[in-house]
Amino acid sequence: MQTSAGTTATIGHNSQGLSIGVEVRLFNSMVKACPTVPPRSAVTLPAGGTIGDVIRQLGIPEREIFLVMVNGRDVTPKLGVPVETGRVLEDGDVVAFSGPVPYSWGYGACVV
Repeated sequence: MQTSAGTTATIGHNSQGLSIGVEVRLFNSMVKACPTVPPRSAVTLPAGGTIGDVIRQLGIPEREIFLVMVNGRDVTPKLGVPVETGRVLEDGDVVAFSGPVPYSWGYGACVV
């Protein structure tokens, strides 16, 4: 499987045909940006699936994403940097996407 960085995800020789289940949650402006995607969705990916695979499968506009969390941990590299789409997900992970929150950097507020 190719990741967004063009490298091959290494997950073992016996992973062929295996799949993982991931729960996806949309918050804030992501709900409006993705009207056809329920705020809570179950997604099935091939083993070695990435955040980028989730974005492409659900048709989430990447330019609208300001925060990505996997299992409650922020995996966004830093403010103003594109989303890390190459992160490999595990079976049972919960991936949350959020647009900018009012009074945050995404809406033009200063960052202290």
